[in-house]
Parts: sequence; C-alpha cells; structure tokens
Amino acid sequence: MKIGVLALQGAVAEHIRSLEAAGATAVSIKRTEQLAELDGLVIPGGESTTIGKLMRKYGFIEAIREFAAEGKPIFGTCAGLIVLAKRIEGQDEAHLQLMDMTVARNAFGRQRESFETDLVVKGVDEPVRAVFIRAPLIKSVGAGVEVLSTYRDEIVVARQGNLLACSFHPELTEDFRMHAYLLQMAEEAASLRASAERSNSSV
Repeated sequence: MKIGVLALQGAVAEHIRSLEAAGATAVSIKRTEQLAELDGLVIPGGESTTIGKLMRKYGFIEAIREFAAEGKPIFGTCAGLIVLAKRIEGQDEAHLQLMDMTVARNAFGRQRESFETDLVVKGVDEPVRAVFIRAPLIKSVGAGVEVLSTYRDEIVVARQGNLLACSFHPELTEDFRMHAYLLQMAEEAASLRASAERSNSSV
C-alpha cells in the first residue's frame, strides 16, 4: 500500500517513518496530482488554520474531497482532525468538511499542558501510547461516526467510513498501530475497488 502524508506543514517525516514501520510505502505529498497514485492519505498535526490556507492556495480542498469520495482512507491527526471536521467551535467555516463532527481547538490547553497516556482504541488489540500536544477534542459526532476511544469521557478517536481522526500525535512514539490501522483500512478499500472494477468489466 502506498500512503501519502500531506506535506504542507507539520510532522511529515515522523509520519513517513511510522507508516514505513507499519509496512507501507510512504511518500510526502506537495502537489494534488500525486494523490492519484495513493491508497491512503495522512493529514498531520501542525497549525490547522495554516494548513487550511495552504490547502486552499494549492487546490487541495477539492482534490482531497474527491479522494475521499473514491473511498480511499484519510487519517487526520491533531490539527489534521480539525481539518477533516464539518464544524469547528468558534469558526464560521470549516476546511474539508468531510467528517460529521464538531471539534474544539486546543481543548487540552497550551503547550505546557501536554501529556502522554495509554488509550484503549476499539479495533486495536492493546492500549495505544498517545502524545497530546495542544490537542483538539471531538465535542460531538453525527449518527454515522463511530467513537473508537475516549479520554476522561471526551472523544479522542473516531471513524466515519473511510475517514479516521485522532486528537493526539501517534507519529511521536514507537507505537505504530494507529498507522497499521490506517494501512488495514487502505487494504480493505483497495479490495473493494478491485471487486467493483471486476464487476464493471464483466457487465
């Protein structure tokens, strides 16, 4: 599986390292035409407003929406979670508006309130080591969104079909299982696309 990391801002190299450790071929993505060759995409942490502005500048908003419409998985981490959300508290306009959730920026406080913990994540066999840095929170989700993990009764990991989002930075630890989860999503999506192509060719 070939997984891209959106390389407009944020922890790109760390995500590439984690994806490769999970067994993927990982590449940095700076141009929209690169999306066509991918089986999945990571939108990394960073500063969500800056990422959103750069996505608009370089044509990534519509390109990533089309990528998602093809059923290919997208994983948003920390700021990437905010970029995926349909609604952002205190803002009139969200970015990609793909995941049916309302999110709050910097919900865990500033840099000095950063912390690490172990989280139970549905679909992952053992607790995942999670690093929270100026982390956002998922305040509410729509009916089609599955909550995969909570911390102190707040939602920190969620999935909606081929979209996955988490509040923390999975790329900053030696625990690669969230990236492996994305890789599994990509393999399942590729299998579905191949089956659809076979069905279409036989008609």
